[in-house]
Amino acid sequence: MSRVENFLTAEEEQEIVQAIVDAEKNTSGEIRVHLEPHTKKDLLDRAKEVFHSLKMDNTKEENGVLIYVAVNDKKFAIYGDRGIDKVVPEDFWDTTRDTIASHFKDGRFKQGLIEGILNAGKELERHFPWQHGDVNELSNEISKN
Repeated sequence: MSRVENFLTAEEEQEIVQAIVDAEKNTSGEIRVHLEPHTKKDLLDRAKEVFHSLKMDNTKEENGVLIYVAVNDKKFAIYGDRGIDKVVPEDFWDTTRDTIASHFKDGRFKQGLIEGILNAGKELERHFPWQHGDVNELSNEISKN
């Protein structure tokens, strides 16, 4: 039985969507969260597949970030497109992962996702600041399988 529907309440989902809106306010970067019950694939490989299926690789500056969660497996991965991956500090993905993991370990899934989103947003803003004419290229809603 999938726990995707029970992973977050509707209110928590809206708080996460609001965190995405806030994180993207000052950047051309795009952040998404994807939830699914389980994967048999390598976590990062699956995150990359979902990244492509959500068309996150179609952003103008290749600056999309996906937080992928396999709910029943209690695992997650962060996948960033080439544009952001080239410019972030070497330890950025690890520190963001560790921030999320510390909250997940204590069952604070919403807080972990929000902090990961805001962390990514700050880094995106530093390297891809919002400029006049930038548009939100992707949905901010949480996607689910």
